[in-house]
Amino acid sequence: MGVTKSDLFTAEQNQLALLAKAFAHPARIAILQYLAKTKSCVNGTLVQELGLAQATISQHLRELKDMGLIKGSIEGVSINYCLNVEKWELVQSLFNGLFDQLTDSCSSGDCC
Repeated sequence: MGVTKSDLFTAEQNQLALLAKAFAHPARIAILQYLAKTKSCVNGTLVQELGLAQATISQHLRELKDMGLIKGSIEGVSINYCLNVEKWELVQSLFNGLFDQLTDSCSSGDCC
């Protein structure tokens, strides 16, 4: 979606699209699942867990952090990552609203 076209859509539609983009890579999903399971981790742990290169993991972590889905705190020479619970509540609310709207529309039998 081009920068000039985003103004054609609501803020919520743009936000949902950006969040969906953050979920659009299986490595990011794996990172999020690992963080949910372990409650936090150090970047190096993800390299061992996922079997991807350090640079690749760092790139995916940056994408997730830029979207606010995870937080990182510096501990010595390492960065400890965890899920950003406040953001996840918003994400859940946004997607639930979308899914509810779609389900309500199709449950009336008006879908093709």
